[in-house]
Amino acid sequence: MVVNIDVPELAPAIEFYRAALGLNLNRILDDDVAELVGATCVIYLLANAAGSSPGDSAEEVRRYSRHWTPVHIDFVVQDIAASAQRAIDAGAVRESESVAWRGSKCITFSDPFGHGFCLIEFEQDTYG
Repeated sequence: MVVNIDVPELAPAIEFYRAALGLNLNRILDDDVAELVGATCVIYLLANAAGSSPGDSAEEVRRYSRHWTPVHIDFVVQDIAASAQRAIDAGAVRESESVAWRGSKCITFSDPFGHGFCLIEFEQDTYG
């Protein structure tokens, strides 16, 4: 599995995901795609202008203010407090308190491009 994240510009997006989550830039493809590694899957940042269409049949256009989608990324971390501070320092907006559920702690955020994501710390390998 790979994850694709639309962003308005590559450079600030690369910097955010490096600083917030410790991901590493592996390479740039065709000047508009950045390949980030360091998570359990490869993440591609795709430069697409705000207002552009995501597909021929899409009624909505891309926007980079805070928006909601039923699909988001959860990043599993070892220390949720330290990871949350790192994300905030890099420009993430914290959107919830830490929620405990089935042996996990979860905090929700949005990145500077409006995408929601969570940081999750497990007591064991996954949910209890």
